[in-house]
Amino acid sequence: MFVLVEMVDTVRIPPWQFERRLNEAIAEELNKKLANKVVYNVGLCICLFDITKLEDAYVFPGDGASHTKVHFRYVVFHPFLDEILIGKIKGCSPEGVHVSLGFFDDILIPPESLQQPAKFDETEQVWVWEYETEEGAHDLYMDTGEEIRFRVVDESFVDTSPTGPSSAEATSSSEELPKKEAPYTLVGSISEPGLGLLSWWTSN
Repeated sequence: MFVLVEMVDTVRIPPWQFERRLNEAIAEELNKKLANKVVYNVGLCICLFDITKLEDAYVFPGDGASHTKVHFRYVVFHPFLDEILIGKIKGCSPEGVHVSLGFFDDILIPPESLQQPAKFDETEQVWVWEYETEEGAHDLYMDTGEEIRFRVVDESFVDTSPTGPSSAEATSSSEELPKKEAPYTLVGSISEPGLGLLSWWTSN
């Protein structure tokens, strides 16, 4: 679920930070810049693990700050495909079951990846697994807040870097705001034995 990623960046330290130890000042700046941010095709950055190399620091004309090229390792949330995770149901919609890990919310289990047969209860706004037994079908509800075990089957990165307006966007109505896309999303599946709500598989 968590991986160490080697990165390189040039860190700017302002003059009023010079009294501090260089490593401490650089670590703080890196965490300010990266913590809780998604790096495209890398994952969700959590925290700095260590600094592996500091190159020479430079002060450029007109800027009293120091600029240091830093090699470091960062803890990143990036589960591998087919990894099994446990989260909590954040909510349900016709698009599927939305799951949260507490620190990461952009997880969707689409309808075709649920235990089958499944149906969406419009009144309760929950998905239901119509579990077949010898006595007939039992409705097992996927309620908000329930713990759920799922398999990661796909991931999606979206480049959310700011871009200038295109000519087509400039002529469109200002009321039509573009839908904000998550920079990093996971797609899960519970369509196999042992996956789904933890309460389904625990003996009473």
